Amino acid sequence: MNHFKTFLLMLLLTGLFILVGTAIGGKNGAMVAFIFAGLMNFFAYWFSDKIVLRMYGAKEVSSQDAPELHRMVSELTNKAGMPMPKVYVMENNTPNAFATGRNPEHAAVAVTTGLMRILSKEELTGVIGHELSHIKHRDILISTIAATIAGAIGMLASMARWGAIFGGGRSDERGGGGNVLFVLLSTIVASIAAVLIQMAISRSREYLADQGGARLSHPLSLSKALGKLETAARRIPMEANPSTAHMFIVNPLSGGGVLSLFSTHPPIGERIARLEAMARTGTV
Repeated sequence: MNHFKTFLLMLLLTGLFILVGTAIGGKNGAMVAFIFAGLMNFFAYWFSDKIVLRMYGAKEVSSQDAPELHRMVSELTNKAGMPMPKVYVMENNTPNAFATGRNPEHAAVAVTTGLMRILSKEELTGVIGHELSHIKHRDILISTIAATIAGAIGMLASMARWGAIFGGGRSDERGGGGNVLFVLLSTIVASIAAVLIQMAISRSREYLADQGGARLSHPLSLSKALGKLETAARRIPMEANPSTAHMFIVNPLSGGGVLSLFSTHPPIGERIARLEAMARTGTV
């Protein structure tokens, strides 16, 4: 179901880009915006692993440095039928983890020292399984494509706004002021809609990774881990860059109410409820 939801959301995002591009940028403007956004996100896709690992001071660990962690990752990758990723540890008291890399052959899993300190072996297995599922599902690629399309829509909208502001005054006698207002409002709505769809895609991938992690370990192992991580994240906030928040297993940034619409993660309570339902029904 979540695969189908992701497909529909990507289709909707693409349709929005075509609609906005044709309406306010024309074919040429839309193509330029898409190419420019694509180049930026291609760079991020290719080098994101190195950038984000360095950003959080993650250190690669060998099987000698962290034998239990390495053994766990190795066993789960064998079970998932995928290549062994590099393993990193971040010196951070906030329990969290993320996966990165452009494909399963060039991937890394990073966990904080806080995560390893508060989770049991079974719970840690659930978290590692979740991150490996992100790698197996190629979620970095999917999020990059979504970011490229959303970014192109944002660029087109920005170009249209500036064009309306500086070019709208020449036709005031023919209702130019109204046209400027319409362009401003419509481009703002288009930009917000693109971001909302992009966030919805991210949330659907989190549900998929939860399902994959539950299959590699056990639904209750991951649900218990998520409960602990949510409590600990409130008690020990993590200093995280908003542009990388979507990569972590639990959102390192807090926000409720309207801000939850722009969250890259589904509510923890909903994720736990789905995992517990999987355990109850045996649909693993």
